[in-house]
Amino acid sequence: MAGPTPTPPQSYLDLVAACDNFQPTKSSEILTSWRLAPSSSSPVIGLLRPPIVTQLLLENASAPEGKRPWKFTPGDKPTLSFAQWADTPAARSQVMRDMLERWRDGGLWADVIGPAKWRGEMYPVYRNPFGRNDAPLDEPEGEGAGHNYAFRMERAACALFGVVTYGVHMSVYLEDPAEGYKVWVPKRAKTKQTWPGYYDNSVAGGIPAGLGVFESLVKESMEEASIAEEVVREHAKSVGSISYFFSTSQGWLQPEIEYLYEIRIPTNVDPVAFQPKPLDGEVESFELLTVPDVINRMRTGMFKTNCAGALVDFFIRHGYITPDNEPDFQEIITRLHGRFEYEKW
Repeated sequence: MAGPTPTPPQSYLDLVAACDNFQPTKSSEILTSWRLAPSSSSPVIGLLRPPIVTQLLLENASAPEGKRPWKFTPGDKPTLSFAQWADTPAARSQVMRDMLERWRDGGLWADVIGPAKWRGEMYPVYRNPFGRNDAPLDEPEGEGAGHNYAFRMERAACALFGVVTYGVHMSVYLEDPAEGYKVWVPKRAKTKQTWPGYYDNSVAGGIPAGLGVFESLVKESMEEASIAEEVVREHAKSVGSISYFFSTSQGWLQPEIEYLYEIRIPTNVDPVAFQPKPLDGEVESFELLTVPDVINRMRTGMFKTNCAGALVDFFIRHGYITPDNEPDFQEIITRLHGRFEYEKW
């Protein structure tokens, strides 16, 4: 892919709707709730499309009696869960690891989990997507009383199972006396597996299993933008989060939560220490853009969709988008802070 093609100007609501573009109640497919265990009181952790359900039932058919990994309950609202014997994080993670590697090697959904798409990075799955991010670095043997963590799985496969994924986004900006706010904006490398050539937030990345939210930010800032650890720890400020339900162009389901941070570059320091620079090959270049420049590129489709959503939130926080100048203000706020209430769907 050569990169994005500019679109006609879009509204802020259009940008948010492109990020939060899926409503389960309006799906044309029969979606199956993915429960952690067969009990009806077990939490729902994802949504499964029909081809995934079919493949999981085939997995059962090929497994020996007593070691079938899945339990399917048909009905008006069908559910599928891990079998009763897969009752620890380690057991569930092993089921997912063995199965997904077999799918990858067998060519199933190669456009999502094929060798060219495989990330080799484990993402945590939680009982409550809005609960505590407490995935341990090492897989525990037991269930862990009181833990929100349920198991881990390959990052690339999360959209196949409709599980919530987590990330961090940080905007690095300064205030210019003549031009107002300016934001450091990266351009994603054309070799990226996803969204090559699009514009991004100053720093952005996923939260892998075993790494906390802020530690993920520190890691991404150093690896992706060459911002020193001490700079991030001293100056990064937590400013909230956004949550939305995204469906890929192939129809796979990817609800996401992004934790938001920002660094306002102080006026009394050397700004060079705060200037992001490409390091790990994921970013082609960084530009320091005025707010009008950022908005123009956002509204013409040049930004990755969730980065546009995070920047819309930035502009709301800093008074560029207000109830007085934006007729869709409340709709935008609501769409940027959705809930994933699988049980109700």
